[in-house]
Amino acid sequence: MGKKIFSGVQPTGNLHLGNYLGAIKNFVDLNNDNDNECIFCVVDLHAITVKQDPKELKKNIRETVATFIASGINPKKSLIFNQSRVSAHAEGAWILSCVARMGWLNRMTQFKEKAGKDKEKASIGLYSYPVLMAADILLYDATHVPVGDDQKQHLELCRDIAQKFNNDFEIENFLQVPEPLIQKEFSRIMSLKDGSKKMSKSEISDLSRINLTDDKDQIINKIKKAKTDPLPMPKTTKELEERLEAKNLIGIYASLTNSTLEKSVEDFVGKNFSEFKEKLSDVLVDKIGPISLEIKKLLHDQTYLNNILEEGAQRANSIASKKIKSIKEIVGF
Repeated sequence: MGKKIFSGVQPTGNLHLGNYLGAIKNFVDLNNDNDNECIFCVVDLHAITVKQDPKELKKNIRETVATFIASGINPKKSLIFNQSRVSAHAEGAWILSCVARMGWLNRMTQFKEKAGKDKEKASIGLYSYPVLMAADILLYDATHVPVGDDQKQHLELCRDIAQKFNNDFEIENFLQVPEPLIQKEFSRIMSLKDGSKKMSKSEISDLSRINLTDDKDQIINKIKKAKTDPLPMPKTTKELEERLEAKNLIGIYASLTNSTLEKSVEDFVGKNFSEFKEKLSDVLVDKIGPISLEIKKLLHDQTYLNNILEEGAQRANSIASKKIKSIKEIVGF
């Protein structure tokens, strides 16, 4: 039996190599497996947990959709929509927030990290958004959710909420308890300027990341300038534990070539970094170049992107509205 997969991506705009290798490349593989039914949601309700520029948000929603399609996700095969167009998400989040418990949310480490020292000034939405995430997943009876390390705890919360709802109202398996889909052979992508920091669009220097809209010359230049160390290419993966920049670049190469870290280290033993960087640039240009061109082409066709979102919202509404109707009846509305 095939999997029903739900995944949400925040419309942050300017998606980069870390987003591609950490999530989107995996989404494309899931989309291409004919046994899977995939739902990809642009989670704009989640985005407003921190202040957004309305014009930028609108632009970023469409850029995220363009990136999905340019990377190889087929909107006819998979469902692509933005969350705010489907009112069941907000309704479901409220009902499930009356099932979730304060103690559960207080344990969420992501809130502590994102709110920083002055959590009194954080929005209530930032605190409670894991409940909205649970509603996103449970409205579609998703069986599996792709998660990175930072979201495992939120999926556990989603499972707890589903089980508590089913138990409270004595309806076995009404809310499907989803399983995590953990990506194998994936290296966390770090900054090209500092191997101890995650690649991020918020880092000031554009040389710290490969954007999915970068052209061939920009990619080659960024890899040429990427930080390395004075030692020769490593002989074993054990060496990489102390050499974070080398580990990051070899990890990127391994992920893009669908290889292992061990095999990639083996391939370059005895070679110098400049030779490795040339090879890495070639692989990046080969993979990211066509995506970059396609994103730019799609962004010039706003009507097409709007139509994708319109059709997606209609399809998503037809599924989610049935589920929320049943939830309301169970609750007693």
